[in-house]
Amino acid sequence: MFAIVRTGGKQYRVAAGDKIVVEKLDGEAGSSVTLGDVLLAGTGGDFQSVEGLTVSAEIIAQAKAEKVIVFKKRRRHNYRRKNGHRQQHTILKITAIGDTRADDSAAA
Repeated sequence: MFAIVRTGGKQYRVAAGDKIVVEKLDGEAGSSVTLGDVLLAGTGGDFQSVEGLTVSAEIIAQAKAEKVIVFKKRRRHNYRRKNGHRQQHTILKITAIGDTRADDSAAA
């Protein structure tokens, strides 16, 4: 079974046992979160109602993305500015979609 969830302004296709990287969510590593904004769900080509459907996930880690260099320059004005930025993100492991749980043996 798969689901398409929206979090942090982006959409992700997830299945039980998947690991995804999303925008920063509150919580410590090891805690559980529930993603309630489910847009679509189904198995194979069959779709099912998403009314009241939630996706359960476990926070694996809070981390930072790769550094992005921001460089500004104006020609012939001796103007240069260099900045760096590292975006915060959360790594999630999907544990269940609705009542469908992830099997540890199937994930291995």
